[in-house]
Amino acid sequence: MTPWPARVKGARSAGGFPSGGDGARRGARPWSGSRARAASVQAVRERVELERGIRFRSLFLLIMGTILAIAATNVLLGVVGVLQETRSRPLTVAERARYAEQDVARRWHAWRADAVFPAQVEYLGLSRVRQYARRVGIAAEARCAAVVDAPVASVLRRHNCRTMLRATYVDQSSTFVVTVGVAVLADEVARVDTGADLPVDDRVGVRPVAFPGTVTESFGAAQRQRTAWIGAGPYIVFSAAGYADGRTRESVPVEEIPHSELWPTAQSIAGHIARGLAAPPEIPRCTQGNVC
Repeated sequence: MTPWPARVKGARSAGGFPSGGDGARRGARPWSGSRARAASVQAVRERVELERGIRFRSLFLLIMGTILAIAATNVLLGVVGVLQETRSRPLTVAERARYAEQDVARRWHAWRADAVFPAQVEYLGLSRVRQYARRVGIAAEARCAAVVDAPVASVLRRHNCRTMLRATYVDQSSTFVVTVGVAVLADEVARVDTGADLPVDDRVGVRPVAFPGTVTESFGAAQRQRTAWIGAGPYIVFSAAGYADGRTRESVPVEEIPHSELWPTAQSIAGHIARGLAAPPEIPRCTQGNVC
């Protein structure tokens, strides 16, 4: 076979193309359209990523905005509620009633002893003459069942009587002696229930308190001529009346009527103390005093 003739630099091949010419160059160089497509794909990818980031950021901002809005609303409502609760406003009917009930119920320990049992108590004597009973002494606070007769003690115990306060008075002439006992119940309902169960017997009730060295020193259970009680708020106010000279109930003949002034005096003293404990308080018009 005849070998291929040697090529001369710059000579054309049989195909008509010079060595190292356009055909060779075209086979080694990439197409410009491929570059454009790659750039377009990259741009699309970047745009998609950007749009996805924007969506995530918008969603995050929306969630955070909602949370902040709810929190701000709660804070605002809380502030409004506090302002409404703390601002002064007129008391409702129910609030006025509750205020009065609570004020009366705490008087037995909120007041001084001489406010519960005044040093002098006014009463009307014979011919409706105004007279004054004098307080001889105030006894120590005691358990209810310990200072009343057994039939009364069982009732007070059953209704959870809290405590008993007692004081002894004498009339203006120091002829009559009256011991007043204030039984403290939980509330007015408990007092009503207790009163319904108390025995109807003027021989039993609160036991007298005598003070040595005074005209009352001989006043004991046997000297009681009569006993009674009245209700006032959450309190039952007992009274026991007798003579200062020590005469017993048994020593007074059946046909002899006790002194006509004895029992009205005892009732007046006990009634005065009961009215004082249960008197309606001065109720403020508003939640913060009298200015709304």
